[in-house]
Amino acid sequence: MRTLRRSPLAMVITGTLAMAVTGSAFAQDAAAAGGRSATELDKVVVTANKRSENIREVPSSISVITEESIENSHATQLSDFQSTVPGLYISTNGSPGKTQVSLRGVSPLSSSATVGTYLDETPLGSSGIYQAANFFALDLLPYDIGRIEVLRGPQGTLYGASAMGGLVKYVSVAPDLANTEFRVGGGLSSVEDSGDLGWNARFGANLPLVDDRLGLRVSYAQNELPGYIDNVVNGEEDINSGKQTSARVALRWQGEAATLDLTAMRQTVDSDNNGVVALDPESQQPLFGDLTNNVIVDEPFFKDVDYYSATVNWNLGWADFVSATGYSESRSNQRQDTTVLYGGVADMLLGLPEPGSSYFDIGLDLDKFTQEFRLVSKESGPFEWMAGVFYTKEDAFQKQTAKLNQLDGSPLPAPFDAIAGTLAVLQIPSTYEETAFFANGAYNFTDAFKIGAGVRWSRNEQDFSQDVTEGILVPLGSTPNSSSEDVFTWSLSPQLQLSDEAMLYARVATGYQPGGPNVLVEGLPSQVDASTLTNYELGLKSLWLDNRLQFDLTGFHIAWEDIQVASVVNGISGLVNAGKASSTGIELAAVFHASSNFDLGLNGSYTDSKLDESFPVISVESPPYLVEITSGAKGDALPYVPEWSWNATADYYLPLSNGWTAHFGGALRYVGARRNGTTNRQDILDPSTTPPTLLMSDVTLPLELDSYTAVDLNAYVSNENWTFRAYVKNVSDERAYQSINDVTSELTDVTEKLVAAPIQPRTFGIEVDYRF
Repeated sequence: MRTLRRSPLAMVITGTLAMAVTGSAFAQDAAAAGGRSATELDKVVVTANKRSENIREVPSSISVITEESIENSHATQLSDFQSTVPGLYISTNGSPGKTQVSLRGVSPLSSSATVGTYLDETPLGSSGIYQAANFFALDLLPYDIGRIEVLRGPQGTLYGASAMGGLVKYVSVAPDLANTEFRVGGGLSSVEDSGDLGWNARFGANLPLVDDRLGLRVSYAQNELPGYIDNVVNGEEDINSGKQTSARVALRWQGEAATLDLTAMRQTVDSDNNGVVALDPESQQPLFGDLTNNVIVDEPFFKDVDYYSATVNWNLGWADFVSATGYSESRSNQRQDTTVLYGGVADMLLGLPEPGSSYFDIGLDLDKFTQEFRLVSKESGPFEWMAGVFYTKEDAFQKQTAKLNQLDGSPLPAPFDAIAGTLAVLQIPSTYEETAFFANGAYNFTDAFKIGAGVRWSRNEQDFSQDVTEGILVPLGSTPNSSSEDVFTWSLSPQLQLSDEAMLYARVATGYQPGGPNVLVEGLPSQVDASTLTNYELGLKSLWLDNRLQFDLTGFHIAWEDIQVASVVNGISGLVNAGKASSTGIELAAVFHASSNFDLGLNGSYTDSKLDESFPVISVESPPYLVEITSGAKGDALPYVPEWSWNATADYYLPLSNGWTAHFGGALRYVGARRNGTTNRQDILDPSTTPPTLLMSDVTLPLELDSYTAVDLNAYVSNENWTFRAYVKNVSDERAYQSINDVTSELTDVTEKLVAAPIQPRTFGIEVDYRF
């Protein structure tokens, strides 16, 4: 707990809140003001099943993050939604775009994602295993986004690859063909004890070009992220500042029987350094002081996403035909300070007088094309159906470069620069091509009983090559390979309408994470197969107290097989299928509409996710000894998954005079303890005996992150044109961490520090929007 510092921005926010409270003296009677209904909660329409439906009638676990919620909390990245959705767990490595996402405990244990990402009708991000999708989840600046739908549990039948844990679906705001609107806004933000001031600016316009026929929507937003990490090496302050941008153009044409939507979007992230701190390896206390790191080589991160889509909805009379075409280009570049890991090469191996500095660059390029055609039945009659075909082609390229310099960053003296200045250059071109056919249907046996089912067959073919062109760390050479596989997924979901206000459903569904080709080396399989899981869930969606209390409860069990895990043979790494895992839990989502002015919300989850089998043993000959290594032990909790997490919210709306309304909101969020990995065991044996004699065993347990509780506050006053907002994130300035990793020398095996990404320190912000 830290004292609330009276920064200038904090004083402005306090004044804004005070004016809003003073304005309540002019409040009119809530009933007379109209607007919010005291009799029932608002209905929410989602497109989770690729048709517009009331969320209360969908037999699946879905959460919706509304545009109002995004704006009130000033959410700018996925990690801002931590604990706000049951079962959604997010860890970041200190920058937007460097994010790992899991749902229901299905952590990304290999190099590809376990949670899919869609923007409207199009998947974004790689389905292959060579684009590090596990670490670089799509992380959009959510401006001009109408809502975010989070689908929990596997979505393999409708959304295909890499949606085995669930799906995060961004739904953008469509052009309005009847109303002209302009919006301009901006804001300031300040982090506790930081001299860096953040700011943002945004603009949006909706223009009907031809009444009820043609409309255009354009938007642009820029968010300057304030830094708050200091570098003890050179004394530089606030080194982790960054910038996000979002630009979007959407055009809609509405005909008599068809609609055409065209969209172009560009999003960028440009971060100067990681928002991580250095911790003592033993005590896990700050090594150099609060919010401080020791960075020898700056660690910039850059990512841009260019996205284009064309969607046709055609009313055929007897059914709707949908064509969804998407093309995206994604470019990412990350630099990691590897001075601790490889700097000792300079003095310990080359004999120079002092260690050097080192860095590791990884560049990821992805071009992705997708096409989906589907037919969707009309909602008349007892039988609803959908059938479609999906195709995607990915051309990807990954480049890794490790460099060694003198400690000041200058090249090593000759001839050492030519010998070891470049430690490694590795290039991995790859392609991923998939074709899938899917169908689902639902039959209403009675007004109260309905059964839905779905199937999907997909085939993917992949090519890749690992080309090592320079360096001393990895043997030079080129190893091309290819793979192909067929995957079948299915779902079954009976539902029973207990009353007008309550629905009970069950769902069994499967999902998969695609496999891919391995480096061709004796001891590794030529390809790793798809990882699959089956999800069993039973859920209740109910309304009580004259539709003022929404209470949803879900229990689930997930059986995960053929987990993709890393294996090393003769110094060459690849993936193998091994082991099983399970995840069992309960999810709660409740909203109480206490009055026309006051809402209370509670989201929470309990998740018990663990390995049911140990990972395979990797044997490494080190004469005269044999070394056996395993990187996961039976009973290990899956990484970055807390057993308990919850989020409680309160929102109070107050009508004021002359068309003004005030809002006061708060959220109390709790995230339980987590581990950053699984148990690593190394056994040294004497192979000359039968059986081999165990000489020494070294067990390294994963690092643990403590639980934390944080409070966020927000308020606004608004009328038809103006909105003034103020917010405080992490009011008590809780110091807790979202991710943690060790930094260990590859030469001495000594861990010199831990690096951990703190949750956002106490942050004050003010925002203003004008619509006309």
